[in-house]
Amino acid sequence: MAECPFTPPFPTPLTRKPGLIRRFRLGWSSWIHTLHERTYSMKMGGTQLPGHGVYILNELPEIKRLLENAGDEFPKHPIFDDLLTPLVGSSVFNANGAEWERLRAMVNPAFMHTHLQRAFPVMAGAVADLIARMRAEATRGEPVDVDPMMTHVAADVIFRTMFSVPLAQADALRVYREFEAYQALAQRNTLLTLYGLPHFGLRRRARKVGARIREAFDGIVAGRIAARERGEQFSDILETLLDTRHPDTGAAFEHQDLVNQVTLIFFGGHETTATSLGWTLYLLSESPELQERLNAEIESVTGGGPLAYAHLRLLEGVRNLYRESLRLYPPVSFLPRAATHAMAMRGKAIKPGDLLLAAPWLVHRNPDNWECPHQFDPDRFTTPAGAEAAKQAWMPFGKGPRVCIGAGFATQESTMTLVEIIRAFRISHPDGPRPEVTARLTLRPKAGFPLILTPRAGN
Repeated sequence: MAECPFTPPFPTPLTRKPGLIRRFRLGWSSWIHTLHERTYSMKMGGTQLPGHGVYILNELPEIKRLLENAGDEFPKHPIFDDLLTPLVGSSVFNANGAEWERLRAMVNPAFMHTHLQRAFPVMAGAVADLIARMRAEATRGEPVDVDPMMTHVAADVIFRTMFSVPLAQADALRVYREFEAYQALAQRNTLLTLYGLPHFGLRRRARKVGARIREAFDGIVAGRIAARERGEQFSDILETLLDTRHPDTGAAFEHQDLVNQVTLIFFGGHETTATSLGWTLYLLSESPELQERLNAEIESVTGGGPLAYAHLRLLEGVRNLYRESLRLYPPVSFLPRAATHAMAMRGKAIKPGDLLLAAPWLVHRNPDNWECPHQFDPDRFTTPAGAEAAKQAWMPFGKGPRVCIGAGFATQESTMTLVEIIRAFRISHPDGPRPEVTARLTLRPKAGFPLILTPRAGN
């Protein structure tokens, strides 16, 4: 394997397992700050919180068992009620059992609009608008926070795919701020629930923020229903959701069901993509030689012309860059499941209701799975060991029956965005501190991604 260029930032592991009070204090803002050194290489770890146990699995066979039996033996844990219900209600992401099967069967047809070749022009339009905004910012010669920019382009792609309209910059900024606020509240609500403590008004505040976000989508759904009654026709995700019927019962989505699914698709489709793009651009900012190598690859594949759909499969270097970014900074860093009955796992007695966690953050940084696990090396995927690890121990989109349905869509969108940014700019990091990782609903930077964008000659 080629020498790894550098070790990007991640929280320094604690020297020993924290006690309950210290764990609470550290976890108030970010769960990965509670991890100690042995967590990264252990097979399974556990702690007892008031009322139930919490166990982190870090061995591939047990993780496979946990995620591939998610619908029966290990459903989504009720802590998702604190994390997501104020925002997305009962949706395909947090529902369980028969309700999940009903919603998944009805949502699946909507994703014909995410067919990758069909979505290519939509993505290209949103990315072209992003490059124009970045060029305007780059002329100032000062560091610019690309975090809200990545939020805008990812949200814009979803808006165009789901509603057939672009997303204005002011609306994108409002989404960015509202979701930042929601993540902080959801994280703290969940921690209080885990410790069996009162919520001190935080749950009410989370519901208010969630309600403000949902109101916007409620209005869009109502407006589309009115447009359909006027005879207007559309071809997008929302239109398919309005037309879809349950394959067995023939039932349509109720209005609140529609709002739930639309809200989930929007936030699931933009937030994870936006944060992964931000981390990828940061990694590039520390790797000038890699930038030039990738730019040469892009120019060779495209012949210096516009990016076409057929080019994407040939851009191995850009694809491996994104895979490595997702390995180091998986947007969803933990996947919680619930034990439904008493059992033993690696000699530990698991009780019904205990919280079981599969953590991509740990699987991706376990030295049993990866060489140089904390270091940045996109070329690792070109080696036999790296290719095998990618099959077994790379899970940024989850695994099993509840794997992310939009994984291919997000990967294509991100690849296209990175290609155009690399072609247009050289990226560097200003002097000063590097991004600090914060793990809430998604893996966010504590204070954005301030980067210097220098236009390439001729761009």
